[in-house]
Amino acid sequence: MAIGFVLITTEPGQEKSVRERLEKISLVTDGWMLFGEYDLIARVQADDEYDLTRCIVEDIRPMQGIVETKTLIGAEL
Repeated sequence: MAIGFVLITTEPGQEKSVRERLEKISLVTDGWMLFGEYDLIARVQADDEYDLTRCIVEDIRPMQGIVETKTLIGAEL
C-alpha cells in the first residue's frame, strides 16, 4: 500500500471548489482545509506507488484552481 499527503496552494477563493473536486477522485481518501502556508491537504492512498504518483501527477496537480503542490510520500521502514 502506498500513501501520500499532498499540500496544496490554491488561487484565492478557490479552496472550496478544489476541495469538492478532490473529493471526487477515488484515491483521495481524506482532505482538510488548512490555515497557514497551504490551503488544503489531501491524503491519497493506492495499492502501489505507480498508481499513487499517477493520481497526483495526472489528476491532482493539473486541476484548475491549484497554484502549487508539495507531496509527502510515506515510507515503510
